[in-house]
Amino acid sequence: MARILVADDEQGFREFIAEALQTEGHEVAQASDGVEALAYLGREGFHLLVTDLKMPRMGGIEVLRWVREHQPEVEVIVLTAHGSVGGAVEATKLAAFDYLEKPLKSPDAIRLLAQRALERYSLKNLREGSAPEEVQTLSYGDRIMTPVVEALRKVASTDATVLLSGETGTGKEVAARALHRWSSRSAGPFIAVNCAALSDQLLESELFGHEKGAFTGATGRRRGRIELADGGTCFLDEVGELKPELQTKLLRVLQEKKYERVGGEQTLEADVRWVAATNRDLEEMVRLGSFREDLFHRLQVFPIHLPPLRERREDLPKLATALLARIGRELGRPALQLGEGVDAFILAQRWPGNVRQLANALERAAILSDTGVLGVAELDPRGTGYGGRTALEREGGAGEFVTLEALERRAIAQTLEQVGGHRKKAAQRLGIGLRTLYEKLKRYRLD
Repeated sequence: MARILVADDEQGFREFIAEALQTEGHEVAQASDGVEALAYLGREGFHLLVTDLKMPRMGGIEVLRWVREHQPEVEVIVLTAHGSVGGAVEATKLAAFDYLEKPLKSPDAIRLLAQRALERYSLKNLREGSAPEEVQTLSYGDRIMTPVVEALRKVASTDATVLLSGETGTGKEVAARALHRWSSRSAGPFIAVNCAALSDQLLESELFGHEKGAFTGATGRRRGRIELADGGTCFLDEVGELKPELQTKLLRVLQEKKYERVGGEQTLEADVRWVAATNRDLEEMVRLGSFREDLFHRLQVFPIHLPPLRERREDLPKLATALLARIGRELGRPALQLGEGVDAFILAQRWPGNVRQLANALERAAILSDTGVLGVAELDPRGTGYGGRTALEREGGAGEFVTLEALERRAIAQTLEQVGGHRKKAAQRLGIGLRTLYEKLKRYRLD
């Protein structure tokens, strides 16, 4: 029902804790030390952290201090060896929820303590109505984003289905996570499904689950993403990629809140909040007959459009700084900073791949930098300017109109060049499914 991070350098004990929490329906990630824990915390949202105090590279106290500074809404349970309660006392002073002494006699102790911590998480966030950290990544004050953030806040308190639209890389999943964390379902799971990443048969199984023997290779029963999202939020990314048969099955779930596993006869109920996202024009797809009109209206109960990064200039400098801080934590180089002239360079680009492209450029620059100070030379090592000059200069002046298709074609071509033609890597960098990439390569004759 919640997202939990377990950090402990003893693999057997870490897996014991994770399994105990997973049996309660929670989504659990595991980190082998404090550095790995910070990398997880920096890129994913969690409700609860369960951390050992003594770990290599970075201990639990340092991780707790970081959480209190950057993600104060996250609840923390610390684990300490028998007789070593001094560190646990220090952790409680840093507002850890509680501590447990190792070894645990039974898994019930961590289950009960986690339940209490998650209850406090829900009450605290509902009472304070504080902005989840995801919203900070989504906007740093640009006026064009104010109605977007306000719409997310208002609709979060309901169970209305939300359709997020916008170009690739504009932060649709970030917005969906923010909506979930603002909602009364925040202690429940947030389950994301990329509708373009799998074949039709695998996607159906991924969504609805399957029974043993339902198809070749189905050696046992498997719970689907809808079932795993029970009590929480199910996020359907790239929903415009669904084929007609799956559109029909999804429509039934949205209308009746009922479904069956693949190869199963038992009817299950879906207690989930639905959020869908697309970078395609679903209305045009409805007109062309490739997307069901009734499903479109079921999804578009509350539509929210996310503007591209080129329309959010006021966000760019602070966003770049925040992304670099996260990248620094992931690379184990927390002192990374932007050098002279970089802000101006970033502001001069159109960033057709939006936030994802900016993040990739910063990560590449961080790896190239020997000093930890990122200059234009590291950010743009080939001197291409992500198109070279400003948008108007690239397209020949103010009088010439540049289409979104032209920008998309250029972004795909440049990404393929950067990854040496490796299409799977290119799709991952662009934030689209492999099938979608193949369709665009055919459309733009980039084969």
